[in-house]
Amino acid sequence: MRQKGQKIACVTAYDHPSAVHGEMAGADLLLVGDSAAMVVHGHETTLPITLEEMVWHCKSVRRGARRAMVVGDLPFGSYEASTTQAVRSAVELMQKGGADAVKLEGGAPDRAEAAKAVVRAGCATMGHVGLTPQAVSTVGGFRPAARNAKAAEKAMDEALALQDAGCFSLVLECVPAAVAAAITSALSIPTIGIGAGKYVDGQVLVYHDLVGMHSHPHHAKVAPRFCKQYAQVGPTVIEAIRNYCDEVRGQVFPDERYAPYRIGEQDLEQFAESLAKRGFHDAAEAATSVAGATNEEHWKHGG
Repeated sequence: MRQKGQKIACVTAYDHPSAVHGEMAGADLLLVGDSAAMVVHGHETTLPITLEEMVWHCKSVRRGARRAMVVGDLPFGSYEASTTQAVRSAVELMQKGGADAVKLEGGAPDRAEAAKAVVRAGCATMGHVGLTPQAVSTVGGFRPAARNAKAAEKAMDEALALQDAGCFSLVLECVPAAVAAAITSALSIPTIGIGAGKYVDGQVLVYHDLVGMHSHPHHAKVAPRFCKQYAQVGPTVIEAIRNYCDEVRGQVFPDERYAPYRIGEQDLEQFAESLAKRGFHDAAEAATSVAGATNEEHWKHGG
């Protein structure tokens, strides 16, 4: 797509419904992000999610994605110890989770070695530089990256190292647009930006952020400044559930339209007689009276 000058549209997905939404909307790539830890599981960071949980998320997304490429994040703790661990985790995410490729964070020498080993093992690998959420505890929070000359050069070096390691693409997160443009120009592989301006080969946003899914104070605290919300789904969902609760408590729902199943008159009579013989007289009366009322309502609504 880069050679054709076409921008790559990516969105995160964490389960079958979000995968189907992304697929039907025409997303090119579905990223099963470890951001699931925050937007699905309610954690403060991405660190708590496990490889087993990421496999589960990938499997759910895979079932909903027929056309779009599925890339799964290698979560914190699944690839840092050794290249052997990295390969084992990547294989599991692809073999058990059904991902087409994996993504790992950071471009330091050990991460580039891990990426190289994973690629050698036959796993397509996406890199990630700039803000790396898995390093949040060492950098003091979710902070923009590459905002001075030294840090920008480091980001460039890490990007080149990941390309040399065999990565097929690279995520640039929360870096100045000028830095993202320079890295994109220097690389031959496509760059996917998130909070990195428009001078990249594609964009990715978190599903819950772009559709305005969350209304909880937790999400307001962690919602990124760079995310444009294209809808306000969260308030709509809350209102729908509130209306449902009100109708249940007011005995409005379900009316006859939503209680469509019938028992034949002879079967009802046999059932009621059986209940009466067993001493359940109130139950027999309830069955016959409700059946009568139900039939009356049925004809009111046009039979």
